[in-house]
Amino acid sequence: MPRFAANLSMMFAELPFQERFRAAADAGFDAVEFLFPYGHAATDIAGWRKAAGVEQALFNLPPGDWEAGERGLAALPDRRAEFEESVDVALAYAKALGASRLHVMAGIAKTSSRTHRSAYLAALDFAAEAAKAQDVTVLIEPINPRDMPGYFLNDFDLAAELLGELSRENVKLQFDIYHRQVLHGDVLTALERMLPLIGHVQIAAVPGRNEPGSGELDDFRVLRALDDLGYDGFVGCEYRPKGSTLAGLDWRARFEAG
Repeated sequence: MPRFAANLSMMFAELPFQERFRAAADAGFDAVEFLFPYGHAATDIAGWRKAAGVEQALFNLPPGDWEAGERGLAALPDRRAEFEESVDVALAYAKALGASRLHVMAGIAKTSSRTHRSAYLAALDFAAEAAKAQDVTVLIEPINPRDMPGYFLNDFDLAAELLGELSRENVKLQFDIYHRQVLHGDVLTALERMLPLIGHVQIAAVPGRNEPGSGELDDFRVLRALDDLGYDGFVGCEYRPKGSTLAGLDWRARFEAG
């Protein structure tokens, strides 16, 4: 059975952020993830997490100016100093929260640009070296252009190519089933082929990015395939509930019933 992590940036949005940890635990989640923790003190989040008794599965490095449309810094050569500072900030939060996975967002840049590619690889290498001391895994995630136009890492084969070029044991693929289906389809074959590269999985239904089991893909078959393949990491529930979070959680019972 997959180990599900509630994504608190999308789920339980009916509640203040600090209350979502307990709500996730009460709903049966053993772990949580979210996009960015930086609007709160690390000690506060650590307290909310510990009080709820949930594990911290994942969060992202600072993305730059999110409100202005920035979506990461790693592939932007002129932002290298800021990126290096963001690695230090994220690792401090990871230490406080007990997190062992950090997603490094690439940023808005031309995928075909050798300059941006070189900057991205160098930034990932820097992050991996810094994270190694804390036994933290750095993750990269292909994101589809419908949800994030202009994002540098928009192809799963490119991600695999870059991981091979880096050859860093603590840099892995964040395999988002929703993004894979939108970008390429062929989810089951890709999971099997890329399993050795995968450090984290996320799921949402396509096309609406709602609860698993509500879209065009047989999400439950995909989840069972993860078990069959021997994947033992977290599956982050990075979806937007159609209604209230609790009302939509019946998908887990349907999946378990099987």
